[in-house]
Amino acid sequence: MTDHPPGFPRPLGAHPRASRVGLGAWAFGRTGWGVQDDRDSRAAILRAVEAGVSWIDTAAVYGDGHSERLVGRTLAELSEPSRPLVFTKGGLRVDRSTGATVRDLRPASLRRECEASLRRLGVDRIDLYQLHWPVDEALVVEQAWETLGELQAEGKIRWAGVSNFDVPLLERCAAQRPIDAVQLSLSLLRRDSGRDVLPWAADHGVDALVYSPLESGLLSGRFSTKRLQSLPEGDWRREREQFKGGSFERALALVERLEPIAADLDVSLTELAITWTLAWPGVSAAIVGARTPAQAEGWARASSLSLEQSALDAIAKALEETGAGSGPAHPWRSS
Repeated sequence: MTDHPPGFPRPLGAHPRASRVGLGAWAFGRTGWGVQDDRDSRAAILRAVEAGVSWIDTAAVYGDGHSERLVGRTLAELSEPSRPLVFTKGGLRVDRSTGATVRDLRPASLRRECEASLRRLGVDRIDLYQLHWPVDEALVVEQAWETLGELQAEGKIRWAGVSNFDVPLLERCAAQRPIDAVQLSLSLLRRDSGRDVLPWAADHGVDALVYSPLESGLLSGRFSTKRLQSLPEGDWRREREQFKGGSFERALALVERLEPIAADLDVSLTELAITWTLAWPGVSAAIVGARTPAQAEGWARASSLSLEQSALDAIAKALEETGAGSGPAHPWRSS
């Protein structure tokens, strides 16, 4: 395990405060994760900032705006030099008449969402604004991407990005105007983006921000069958494939194999899992959630760590022998 220079290597890296690990604010919305106290959320943000985390990723849909409001109120307490960058997402909203989550990339809707996010966050400009999820109609996606370009030209957003897009859609958007960042899932258990989206990002000089590197706590070393059974009914992890049957058992077997590797490197399992995602070509930074100050403190150091080849090989062997997850087992091989 060695140190590496902090900061994004590409477009977002033009900003000197862009750390390689950012705070994910989904749980701050108080939906999908069981009970979440706003005081814990606020304290987690402040502790992450103290530990050197320089940006927060949230979304309008997280708690139907609650996460953005909490982030905005907390950032208002900080002086400008220490205030983190704010990334948020639009195009996925709550239909208040039905309570359903709706993908809506229509230009007028995106403009309304962006304005609402600016108000909730209490900022004049959003540092990175992203299309949260694509829709089936490619033309609608192209119009949405054009709208983000307009918002950028108007000074309402600094950078424009997309989230959960496949390569064909990335190509269509890039043909219109440059993509500053692409957000995608990557973890020791979900590695499929290493076959296509990450190579595309690396080849096109686009910052790749990866989310769920800890698989919602499954790779933290603190999960067990007993804990899974004790999750509250409202916890979304109860419905996830990774937390069911053979997938869950293989994940626990992988964690057991990773423990001695982490111990040899004198890092936690959490730090190991995050640093592994940062080793992938094309990955600029990882988004990691934290519901308490202790959780935020537990992974902030990963921003300044890197893995030697021998550690990457040992992890790849553990992945192959346990059969956990899917996708390439090694950051340097796409098949």
